[in-house]
Amino acid sequence: MTRPTALRSLAAGATLALAAAAGVTALAAPAAHAVSGSATGFASQNGGTTGGAGGQTVRASTGTEIHQALCSRPSTSTPITIQVSGTITVGNTAKVSGTGCNTAAGVIELKGISNVTIEGVGSGATFDQIGIHIRDSSNIIIQNVTVKNVKKSGSPTSNGGDAIGMESTVRNVWVDHVTLEASGGESEGFDGLFDMKNDVEYVTLSYSILRNSGRGGLIGSSESDTGNSNITFHHNLYQNIDSRTPLLRGGVAHMYNNHYLQLNESGINSRAGARAKVENNYFEDSKDVLGTFYTSERGEWQTAGNILDNVTWSSPGGDTRPAGPSMASTTTVSVPYSYRLDGASCVPALVAATAGANKGLRVSDGSCSPQTPAPNPTTPGPNPTTPAPNPTTPAPNPTSPSGTNLSRGAGADGSSKASGTSYGNVVDGNLGTYWSPSGSTGRVSVKWDSATTISTVVVKQASGGGSITSFRVVNNDTGAVLGTGSGSNATVSFPAVSLKKVNVEITGATGTPRVAEVETYR
Repeated sequence: MTRPTALRSLAAGATLALAAAAGVTALAAPAAHAVSGSATGFASQNGGTTGGAGGQTVRASTGTEIHQALCSRPSTSTPITIQVSGTITVGNTAKVSGTGCNTAAGVIELKGISNVTIEGVGSGATFDQIGIHIRDSSNIIIQNVTVKNVKKSGSPTSNGGDAIGMESTVRNVWVDHVTLEASGGESEGFDGLFDMKNDVEYVTLSYSILRNSGRGGLIGSSESDTGNSNITFHHNLYQNIDSRTPLLRGGVAHMYNNHYLQLNESGINSRAGARAKVENNYFEDSKDVLGTFYTSERGEWQTAGNILDNVTWSSPGGDTRPAGPSMASTTTVSVPYSYRLDGASCVPALVAATAGANKGLRVSDGSCSPQTPAPNPTTPGPNPTTPAPNPTTPAPNPTSPSGTNLSRGAGADGSSKASGTSYGNVVDGNLGTYWSPSGSTGRVSVKWDSATTISTVVVKQASGGGSITSFRVVNNDTGAVLGTGSGSNATVSFPAVSLKKVNVEITGATGTPRVAEVETYR
């Protein structure tokens, strides 16, 4: 059925001359694209993912020119960065032969090669009805491009219907700040947006948008294809997807700080012995967001810090084993890399500001505030404006400010609550009632029907529970961190801001804390 429409380049340095016959332009220095940084998640392991770092940089505006750039290299492993602009189509993508490639017409073919970066520059790069195929390759970066409406049936067809597909001994791929989209499901000729099968490992998909498709993607093509593993998904938006966000068979995957919006049939499908680490994600207006679906061969998961906003669940039975409504962990999953978690409550706003192509390659440092990366040292031109730092939080003040407590008469909600407690207890003006999270950390929020201006939040604890060692105050409307605090009667002040909902996110505590009141003042 039809769905409604709803790299950091590490390459710099010296440039090698391309033969005139290659038909692409070699650059003396990279064009103005202000990219920096390095691979995150599992793509940072196994020696890391650097793409075309240290090689020449060339420009291409057709698929044929992309192939020519690959084929003109002295070898299949010679590093190269290909800066792409304009629209790539099946019609402008021909097979090219040479020492550095193994290409095919009608698909961007990265086959039997290594050390390549493909990045969108200028006003943008769009791969329209043509997919990117990675096979028997390693150390690949794809950044800042849009791939849309790739079909496996109808006309034209490309890449088996996958926007980006990897198969057959692929290692170390980082896909970052891309937009992958279709216009329907399998009956309309589309397949997966991000597929991995037949021995794919050490892959990260970050700050990307996947939308309007029947299938988000799979890791493993069948219940026997369980050798694909070590995949990270973070700060991505999955929107209007029927299923497979992703489907995981047999491997390990880490999903954190993603926004899942309108998953119509099922979401993260862990099966055939797979193990998924699922933390600090925001699931919204969706069904069966985690579990084992459509098979009797079950997988497992470890969950923490996720927010469920209007999520419905099927009853377990047969080949349907949803994780809800509790989303309780069934295993433990460790990852070998360090990472910074944003609070789940700010994920929708944060992902909206950072994910997808042509968003300025903005990222998060764990503060829930989008950060503009510093430019590559060789990149000319001004640096885009960097957001101002978070305002300094004053030391806790044991005395509540004067004026009207705006929390009285407001609503309240949160991420979890211990048995016998209520979110509403933090706005009732009664220090004898309280809310506790289900563990040592969690979120409680004060909300209003219309925008309300506040500049101070006071968090008061009730006796008898654990002590809050750290918390932060977050503008739920934008995801901005307004300030941080700690202690049993902490006051956090900040420049006045108009909002409809403010979050108090407890990030550290001894035992299970009891929050008696969250007071707000103008």
